[in-house]
Amino acid sequence: MARKVIATRENGAPYFVTHHQPFNYFARFAPGTADRAEHLKDYDDLVAAIDKGTLPAVAFYKPQGVLNQHPGYADVLSGDEHIAMLIERIKASPLWRSTAIIVTYDENGGFWDHVAPPKVDRWGPGTRIPTIIVSPYARRGFVDHTSYDTTSIIKFITRRFALEPLPGARASAGDLTNAFDFAQ
Repeated sequence: MARKVIATRENGAPYFVTHHQPFNYFARFAPGTADRAEHLKDYDDLVAAIDKGTLPAVAFYKPQGVLNQHPGYADVLSGDEHIAMLIERIKASPLWRSTAIIVTYDENGGFWDHVAPPKVDRWGPGTRIPTIIVSPYARRGFVDHTSYDTTSIIKFITRRFALEPLPGARASAGDLTNAFDFAQ
C-alpha cells in the first residue's frame, strides 16, 4: 500500500486551487446553498463513503492542489501514490464489484506528447492525455486507439444510465465502451 501523503501548504492548510474546481463557477453550488451541502463533499466524506460502500452511482473526485500532479506546484509521484491509495481502498470495499474508476487529466502532467495534435476543429482536440480505467470490467492488457475527448466520460455515463445526451459533445469522440468487457 502507498505511503500516506500529507497534502498541506507550508502553514499546514490544504492547498486548494479554486480555479481547478469547476463547481465554483455555478451559483447553484455557491457557499450556503442546499445543492453545495448535498453534492459537494470533502475528501474525508469520500473516504467514509468508500469504506461504507455508499458512494452514489457517479462520483467525481478532484485532488487538492499538491496532489493534482499539476506542473509548477505539485509532483507526479505524490499524485500517483494518492491515486493508488484511493484505488486500493475502493478495491477493498463492497463497491469494487460494480465500479469503474476513470483516471484522467486536464493535460499530460506537464510532459508534452511526442506526437503533434491532429487538426480537427477550431479548439483542437489538443494534446493527447492519459486516461486509465480501473474496473473488474476493464479489458485486460488493452490499449484503446479510439479517439476520445473530455466529453467521452459524460457520454459513457449518459449511455450507462440511459440519460438524454448533453449538447456539445463531439460526435466523433467515443464513449469509452470499447475499454470495457461487460460480458464477463
